[in-house]
Amino acid sequence: MNESRRRPRVAVVFGGKSSEHAISCVTAGSVLAAIDREAYDVVPIGIATDGRWVLESGDPERLRIEGPDKLPQVDGDRAAIALAPESASTSLVVTEPTQPPRALGEVDVVFPLLHGPWGEDGTIQGLLEMAGVRYVGAGVLASAVSMDKAYMKVVLAAAGLPVLPSTTVNRREWTRDPERCRTRADVLGYPLFVKPARGGSSMGISKVHDRSELDDAVAEALRHDPKVLVEAAAVDAREIECGVLESLDGRPQTSVPAEIRFSEEHEFYDFAAKYLPEEHTELDVPADLPDALTRQIQELSVRAFEAVGCEGLARVDFFVLPGERVVVNEINTMPGFTPTSMFPRMWAASGVDYPALVDRLIQLALQRDTGLR
Repeated sequence: MNESRRRPRVAVVFGGKSSEHAISCVTAGSVLAAIDREAYDVVPIGIATDGRWVLESGDPERLRIEGPDKLPQVDGDRAAIALAPESASTSLVVTEPTQPPRALGEVDVVFPLLHGPWGEDGTIQGLLEMAGVRYVGAGVLASAVSMDKAYMKVVLAAAGLPVLPSTTVNRREWTRDPERCRTRADVLGYPLFVKPARGGSSMGISKVHDRSELDDAVAEALRHDPKVLVEAAAVDAREIECGVLESLDGRPQTSVPAEIRFSEEHEFYDFAAKYLPEEHTELDVPADLPDALTRQIQELSVRAFEAVGCEGLARVDFFVLPGERVVVNEINTMPGFTPTSMFPRMWAASGVDYPALVDRLIQLALQRDTGLR
């Protein structure tokens, strides 16, 4: 094939070492099924739970959730794959026992569908920057800030965006002086939420109704992250989300907002309510909001996107408190990305269907220069 006319090669990277490994696999299955194979040469790369990079099968059917005890994962026994930086490009090289290494050719863009630490937090973005490879989504700093909920709040508040009161507890503080940590939590009032500072998919999160429940909640969060966010609860709030997507000329655009409503069996939007089909969660797309409130949420979404320096895409999550007071809950630089996830559904309702969304993100990455962003 004439190299100047070949299809761009897209490496879809998924799995990873975080607790969101399975969710990343599900996301990848959807993207792999949607990428236009006439327009792109696609290489599926799985990162096993122990960190090994392998050439995956790319079969979307293998990457589905079949139940709470049947979560997909990367097959770490497959052939190893690595990025091999060269003078003017970066290639993919596959190695197998007893076989000589074989090159798959130059990679043009990486689509990192990793959720949580060691992926969504700037780590793989830094690796790709070092390798000189274009990639989809936010850069190193924006990814790291958005992943760390404590620092995200600092940045958003400094930009004048409304956030809920909170305090941060790390493992060292909790071990040395737990009573001081409890007192800081008491100041926020109850109920409150305790969550891993750099977690996602609602893993490790607890709703704490009074002080007697605090220690167990902190212990659970510390199982996922040595840094814990303790945050005031948004009582009687509506949960609203809004998607941000850059246009091909770099302008951030917003989707229609959507609302999450879950059954009384769940006190908050936990893992089961998010991902298990038998659970009762309703997604209103678009949300039933007054026009002025919709515009406010869209404006705040763009401000949050720009405050942390996002690129490509983001989902901004809000609480709408009684009296229509809006606060930013968090920003996700690589939101859930299956066709039934909120981000793609909001954009489908805004006129950008799933295959077009995937293509837009790849095109944005392809036109971006490597080097400092």
